Amino acid sequence: MEDIQIINHILNNNPIGFKTLVNNYQLMVVNTCYGFVHNREDAEDIAQEVFIEVHRSLHRFKKESKLSTWLYRISVNKSLNFIRDNKKNSWFQSLDILFGSEKSTGKVIELSAPTNNIPDKIIENKETGNVIYEAINSLPKNQKVAFTLHKYEDLSYKEIAEVMELSLSSVESLLFRAKQNLQSKLIKQYKNL
Repeated sequence: MEDIQIINHILNNNPIGFKTLVNNYQLMVVNTCYGFVHNREDAEDIAQEVFIEVHRSLHRFKKESKLSTWLYRISVNKSLNFIRDNKKNSWFQSLDILFGSEKSTGKVIELSAPTNNIPDKIIENKETGNVIYEAINSLPKNQKVAFTLHKYEDLSYKEIAEVMELSLSSVESLLFRAKQNLQSKLIKQYKNL
């Protein structure tokens, strides 16, 4: 079913429309939220809030952008609100998740336990993840949003520009500065070890 049909079904109170919307976009929304909160359960809770918001405010959707762009925007805002309201500290367990070249596979990234059960190695991985998470979390808001959408959702610069309602050059600049800031923070952190 096309997005316009889904929207029309929802606006006409046909339950098949909302069910189709959730089926088509649930993984994308959960993955986007997960990219910000780094906790699957929290990401799923936020995703539910996103779909409730979509259902409530779909009549205001102007159809000037793609439905997926609008969903990304709501997902980002809900995730940032969650972080601000809860100020939870969690961490990454793998550098590959953040800086790796893995593309989005349509599944939520599962953090697997290290194959090496040596306690020192496990503690080291958690500490490394915590340092990386804190570095990302300390980025200015727009840099953090652009970086997360690019690294977790594998969105193109153009798609990020649409989601954030910025120019392409602004997104390029944000990502460049985010990478520089992260590199600087991580180098500084490891020099202090």
